[in-house]
Amino acid sequence: MRKRAITDVTKFIFISDLPEKADVILIPGTSKSAITERAAELYRDGYAPYVLPSGMYSSSLGRFASENIDNPRYMGEYKTDFDYCRHILMENGVSESAILREDKATNSMENAMFSAQVLRELGITVKRAILCCQAFHARRAFLSYSCHFPGVELLVVPTDTQEISASDWYKTEKGFRQVMGEVAKCGKYFMDKQKELAGGKI
Repeated sequence: MRKRAITDVTKFIFISDLPEKADVILIPGTSKSAITERAAELYRDGYAPYVLPSGMYSSSLGRFASENIDNPRYMGEYKTDFDYCRHILMENGVSESAILREDKATNSMENAMFSAQVLRELGITVKRAILCCQAFHARRAFLSYSCHFPGVELLVVPTDTQEISASDWYKTEKGFRQVMGEVAKCGKYFMDKQKELAGGKI
């Protein structure tokens, strides 16, 4: 029973798709450089013409978490998650003209909502999008973007971060708490989103 419980939680939280040609690559706000590097790699490989990193900073912190920068290569002063991600994208071969701006979001749902708004205002039609996020954040990110990208095929291309992966998250207290926290947040975030989720492709 314990093995099945771990397997079921893993399948729910750690969703992953193979990348396909898309209209845009989406990045929820993050200080984890590997996620943005992965997005840059997908752009260089021709999977999408645009990359849209989203985020001001965490509402709970009230500023960009510069102490969480995890790669000395990208040390610097940044005002927003967007600024940080843009710097990494450009350092990894993404044309500045291909980087779309969203720098107001303070949580996952706002990442999705404001990103959709940016694309509408720019007149960019999105039928398929690639979503780059932390692996343990994959389900919540997917559900958040599903609420605001109805009818769009969302492909989740996650990256393992913070030493938490689908294969061993339950073996450490940190991994266990992080993943089970995501299970709880999925219920809390989407309790009142029946209409939005029912209208999108889940």
